[in-house]
Amino acid sequence: MNKLKQLKARSQVVADTGDIAAIQRYHPQDATTNPSLLFKAAQLPQYQALIGESLDWAKRHCHDDASIPGQAAIKLAVAIGAEILQLVPGVVSTEVDARLSFDTRATIDYARRLISLYEQAGVPRERVLIKIASTWEGITAASVLEREGIHCNLTLLFSFCQAVACAEAGVTLISPFVGRILDWHKAHSGREDFTAEEDPGVLSVRNIYHYYKSRGYDTVVMAASFRNTGEIEALAGCDRLTISPQLLQALEEDDGNLTGGLPEQTEPLARPNRALGEAEFRYQLNSDAMATEKLAEGIRNFVQDQERLELLLQTHLIGRTETNAATNP
Repeated sequence: MNKLKQLKARSQVVADTGDIAAIQRYHPQDATTNPSLLFKAAQLPQYQALIGESLDWAKRHCHDDASIPGQAAIKLAVAIGAEILQLVPGVVSTEVDARLSFDTRATIDYARRLISLYEQAGVPRERVLIKIASTWEGITAASVLEREGIHCNLTLLFSFCQAVACAEAGVTLISPFVGRILDWHKAHSGREDFTAEEDPGVLSVRNIYHYYKSRGYDTVVMAASFRNTGEIEALAGCDRLTISPQLLQALEEDDGNLTGGLPEQTEPLARPNRALGEAEFRYQLNSDAMATEKLAEGIRNFVQDQERLELLLQTHLIGRTETNAATNP
């Protein structure tokens, strides 16, 4: 078997893409999307009809033209997610607007809206994960949503304290970012030659995975943001691995033996006597320069791509308006 098949025997493989063609090729269990991936997907020919349908829907539901691109972006995210769910047997992750990362109430309202739109499209909430940034406000929102049966994927997770708070909040799944942690350490150490066993992103996920499994937390660990196949192989056995099409292809083309990975069993350990509080969470996160910088950078980048997506939809809206005016003078 090639390494992709070997990996699927040990972990659930998730496609980190909104590209239907890539999902059809690699047959992942689940798929994840984010503003960056949706912006790329919205430029593909196969999604142009969905863009038109999303804009038409937004025009019917908005009271002013200024809000149409934002509402169309929400509808488009759900429409693409519903398309993906026709190809994967599991779930799809759809992200809350990153501009709401520090607003608990707005995050809850946005998540409920996404789920409502999915259910209107005939998709049960059990097949959707709502992606939320792993800020204190985001984790707090997720704890409320989980009690409502809205399952959450806490993303942009770089530190141990974020992982602990997510487990204690009862979130369904976390997405610790492997490659971005490596990027930071390369930039700040001047070192480029990390082996997979030394990779700080790999070590971070291993530490989180051991903490969860040894203490019996149900939260799923889905490692994300890989830079090379060595990182993936070192984390074989993790609950889930979300992988880009490029790295899926590299694994598929490799006929070698997949060795190493995470242990199948861990010694049971006791959980903490008290939950991690907000003040302690903020202090621990602030004490971790890498996590603080990468979390802030990740939010900024997702906001930028959300705004680019809305600008793209605004351009489509203007084009459609001009075409209609020319056709019906």
